[in-house]
Amino acid sequence: MQLLCLSNGHGEDIIAVRILEELQAHSNAPELAALPLVGEGLAYSQLEVPIIGAVRTMPSGGFVYMEGRQLLRDLRGGLLQLAWTQLKAVRRWSQKGGVILAVGDIVPLLFAWLSGAPYAFVGTAKSEYYIRDESGPLPNRPRWDGWSGSVYLPWERWLLSHPRCQAVFPRDSLTAEVLNNWSIPAFDLGNPMMDKIESESPEPLFYDPDAELKEMERSLIITLLPGSREPEAYDNWQQIVLAVGGIVDNFQKQSILSNPATPSLLFLSAIAPTLSLEPLGEILAGQGWVEQSIGSTATNVKLHDPTAVAFTLKNATLILTQDDYNLCLLQGDCCIAMAGTATEQFVGLGKPAIAIPGNGPQFTRAFAEAQTRLLGPSLILVQQPEQVAGIIQQLLQDPDWLQLIGENGRRRMGKPRAARRIANCLMANVYSS
Repeated sequence: MQLLCLSNGHGEDIIAVRILEELQAHSNAPELAALPLVGEGLAYSQLEVPIIGAVRTMPSGGFVYMEGRQLLRDLRGGLLQLAWTQLKAVRRWSQKGGVILAVGDIVPLLFAWLSGAPYAFVGTAKSEYYIRDESGPLPNRPRWDGWSGSVYLPWERWLLSHPRCQAVFPRDSLTAEVLNNWSIPAFDLGNPMMDKIESESPEPLFYDPDAELKEMERSLIITLLPGSREPEAYDNWQQIVLAVGGIVDNFQKQSILSNPATPSLLFLSAIAPTLSLEPLGEILAGQGWVEQSIGSTATNVKLHDPTAVAFTLKNATLILTQDDYNLCLLQGDCCIAMAGTATEQFVGLGKPAIAIPGNGPQFTRAFAEAQTRLLGPSLILVQQPEQVAGIIQQLLQDPDWLQLIGENGRRRMGKPRAARRIANCLMANVYSS
């Protein structure tokens, strides 16, 4: 059996690769091929999987839906010609027989339908949480929100209920439940976005006889997520550094006036390998941060990145790392986030995230507002960087709020190892049909 995987974006490519890795582990593994419809699909390079058609990075970087100007730039850059070339490649492949796995939104789904082959779909872009939660429709939303009964529009549901559509894997339980109201083979198996984030066998802190003492003595760890797209990430970083400065000042004041036991602060910055650390360091220096050697900083976090850079200011340490992404997510008590996928993964660990609207093209005010609907109470949206410190103080003083956030995040993002469950379902329900 052959399988062609279509995906349309860097995050979608990563999810696709995780599922393909699990398929390759099966004893009766299908012969795999791939076609990234957006960008060059660098994530596929870690697998020995042939790319069957043309790939190209468009001027928008894949964010055509953010604003009309980005779409116009892509059209001028040959978007339609590329799409037509890719569709012909998909149709040629489908003539050999086999199944298509579409990962993303309606674009790979439409390609899969146009191929004439049986197909399955992993829906990464849409969630019922954008328009409703478990209690019903969200308040203060436009009338046309969910006008058709689902975040998936009638023509999308037609593609999902087509006889050649063998399986649909929505990103959360609520979306699977709603899609099952139609003749759609929706399976609630979790979100592969959470795979490979949690450690394999974490040791619960309460098993340690000195757990309470260690908790009181350790630093408060705040993860910083500025996004991965340049130059936008540098603009986001300026906003984040302003928020960090407010937190440092606020905690120093608390320590001096009322609580000498106030913990020190550690900021872990998860920086994409595609970004340069130099402009980030310059922004920090402009706010009074002093660069230090990692060895001279008193932190209990075990970094694996030999190129990590440390800065200090008053009672705070800030670390820039480009090779400790999972550690930044796992160690953080909360995060300041101006990112897409990284924010969702952090929330999925049961932790609070605080977002500041940016100038885009990805992380705009509209994007941040939509993300708060997707993630619910786990994502707290503030309007100005100076408001972040107050939110963190409120979180520290409200364990019930933190418990609500933890339960909500894990419910909305699901348990790890979804890729394995999806691969097993494909082998049982698609290749056997």
